[in-house]
Parts: sequence; C-alpha cells; structure tokens
Amino acid sequence: MRKSVSTILTAILLSVSLVGCGGQPAATDKKPEAPASPNASQQQPAPKKGGKLTLYSPNAAEVNNPIVKEFQDRTGIEVQLISGGTGDLLKRVQAEAANPLGDVFWAGGADSLEAYKKYFEPYKTKEFDNLSPQYVDKNNVWTPFAALPMIIMYNKDLVKQGEEPKSWNDLLDAKWKGKIAFADPAKSGSSYTQLVTILTAYGKEDKGWDFVKKFVTNLDGKILSGSGLVYKGVAEKEFALGVTLEEAALRYVEGGAKVGIIYPSEGTSAVPDGAAVIKGAKNMDQAKQFIDFLVGKDVQALIQKEFKRRSVRKDAETVQGVAQTKDIKLVDYDFDFAATKKDDIIKRFGKIVTGQE
Repeated sequence: MRKSVSTILTAILLSVSLVGCGGQPAATDKKPEAPASPNASQQQPAPKKGGKLTLYSPNAAEVNNPIVKEFQDRTGIEVQLISGGTGDLLKRVQAEAANPLGDVFWAGGADSLEAYKKYFEPYKTKEFDNLSPQYVDKNNVWTPFAALPMIIMYNKDLVKQGEEPKSWNDLLDAKWKGKIAFADPAKSGSSYTQLVTILTAYGKEDKGWDFVKKFVTNLDGKILSGSGLVYKGVAEKEFALGVTLEEAALRYVEGGAKVGIIYPSEGTSAVPDGAAVIKGAKNMDQAKQFIDFLVGKDVQALIQKEFKRRSVRKDAETVQGVAQTKDIKLVDYDFDFAATKKDDIIKRFGKIVTGQE
C-alpha cells in the first residue's frame, strides 16, 4: 500500500532538515531549535504565529488537504478553504473587490490569474531567487506553483492498441465523436489553457478557430462543467479520450488505472498554475506567508513525489518515470494573448458551442 500523503510529507520534511515555522516541529520529539537570525538563509520565513487565512482554490481535495493541514500545523494559522472552478472563483474575487472576503487565490492557471491581475496584490516571494525564470511573473502579480503540461488521456479498454491518437488533429476523427471529455473553458482554467494551446498549434486566427469548430462538433454537445470530470470520466470509462492535465492522468497511471498519456505531435503547453494575494486582503501577512510556503523546497518536493506535478524551483530533482520537459514538444504559447483576450476567446467558444457561429 502506498504511504499516505501526510507520511510522505513528513519524510520530505525530515530529508531537507526543515524546522516548522511558528508551529510544532514536524514529526519529531526534539526540542525546537532557536530561531535563526533575520539574515540567515532559511527554507521558510519566521512569520508571526497564528491568525486566519481564507483560500480560494480550484485544486482537487487530495492536493489541497495535506498542504493546507501542514501549513496550519506549522504556523497556527486557521485556514478556511473555499473550493470551486477557476472561472467561478475568479468572478467571486471580482464581485468582492470592494470588500474582499478571500486572501489568496491558489492554483488557477497563471494566464487566467493574469487576466484578473487588477484584483491581485503584487508580491515578490522570499523564494523568488530559487524559482526558474521561465515560470515567474515579471510583475510578481502571481507566483508559480507547478508547471502543468496539457495532454490527451485515453482509456486502454476503450481505445484499441495502435489506434491511440497521436495529435490534436486525431481528435477530429469521426470515430471519437461524443467520446471526448473536455471541460468548459469559461469554468475551468486548465481547459482555457488547453483551448489557447490548440489555437496556438493551428493559428490564432481563422485556421485555429476552424479547427476549434470541428473539435466542438466532435464533442457532440458534451461540454463538462469542471476539469475533474475529464480525467475521472476517462478513467471510469465514460469517455474514451480526454484533454486534461498531465499530473491528473499520471496519478491514475501510478494508481494502476488502465489509462495512457499522449503529448500531441503538434506541440502542447506547460503553463504554470499560480497563487496570488487578493488585493485588499484582510489577512495580508498570512497570505504572503502562504505564498512563500507553497514554493518552499519541501512543498515543491512533495508535489513532485506525491502528485506528479512539475516543480517550479531551480533546485528541483528530476522525477523518474515522467517525460522530461526538454523531450516534450511545446508550442510558442503567447501568454499575453491568453491573458488579454480571455473574454473574447471564451465568448467566441461559447458561440460555437451554441451554434451562433
């Protein structure tokens, strides 16, 4: 039986010799060491103990729960977690702008966060120098959490060996009509990234949208309400194929599910998801502390080991059994295009779905 997430996290904590910040030491009976001097290099800051924090997060519970628990244990900060789709939660942040009820938005696609940047407070994490430059936001509106390649997932019981799609274009084959799981990009940040990735692979203007129209036709009206329904639907044989996150599919592979992963031959994207401090947050100190915690070495090691997510740190170890980023063909993903044109792209996709275009 696999070790529990909390057990693995404890092991990682011990392996990097990290003392918990402001809370009880993790998995040890030793007396806490005296705090280091303010100028000492530390994996985590020495923040104020206690307080409250409200998180808005589209993450799956199996990712959120152990990380939130460890943060609470270390810091004594009481966390309220509000879950939902990326689109719905971002609209909530927008609606609450005059009186923010949340403090941190955690793990929406960075391009989606960028589109709502006026509702976030820029913050340069104390771990900034340890992060890979290709993943960071030059304006520090959001902090990267994990790099997320987009892939095609397939069920090996429903897709004959040798008939697996190899490309985005293969998703247009009539034999897959109504058998492809895809989430509504208006509600799912990862689905929006997938849509822009496909548009980029075929051209952002007419050619790209012509492809999207054919793709929507092959979906046969089956637009799912959340990204979690995509990988679950494929694993549970509701769909033969699904466009989803690499890490979600890898977790099913590791768990023994009869599913496979394809990196489309035209190229895919590896846009990071991120975390951002909500502008006007009532618990600003705790919010910044949580951002630092997410990109600390031990939490980043955890997401690689347990959740098969790609770390955004320079010093991250190579994950065995996972394709290396250098070996995955990537499209030239236009981050500014994705962020500034989001409303227009989602509206046009909606018109295609409803037959208005």
